[in-house]
Amino acid sequence: MTKDIPITREDIEEIVTILDQTPYDQVDVRIGRFTLKVARTGKGWSQELELDDVAGVAPALEPATVSTEPKPAADDSTLSIRPPLPGTFYRAPQPGAPPFVEVGDRVGPDTVVAIIETMKLMTSVSAGCCGIVEAIVIPNATLVDTEAVLMRVRPDAA
Repeated sequence: MTKDIPITREDIEEIVTILDQTPYDQVDVRIGRFTLKVARTGKGWSQELELDDVAGVAPALEPATVSTEPKPAADDSTLSIRPPLPGTFYRAPQPGAPPFVEVGDRVGPDTVVAIIETMKLMTSVSAGCCGIVEAIVIPNATLVDTEAVLMRVRPDAA
């Protein structure tokens, strides 16, 4: 995080640790020129940090935008599944657990195919389409950005 943000990664981790011990599913914090939104997402927590534009200076971080539609690959008829935000790509919900999906598995729009860890917060990645997983492009535990192609899905012919 940049030094002009009045909250650190450790602050967010502490908030998540506290929330893990409560029944709350979401918390929104507004302090000064930033807003932090933390929400429980089934297997972990997602976060969104927004900074207000101060004195004409653009925010250092923008909230993640989640696209529900995978993008078509340039070279064939498969669809590319991309992460909703930058972070570390994991194929399984925890170390030692079986992967969410394998090549050859059928997925639907709401099928969780991976998780992205950003600042100790987990965000589920859904397939966003119906079809067969044709390729898993990125190795497990790899740092990715939002343009990375995680998987390719051959859409169902219908």
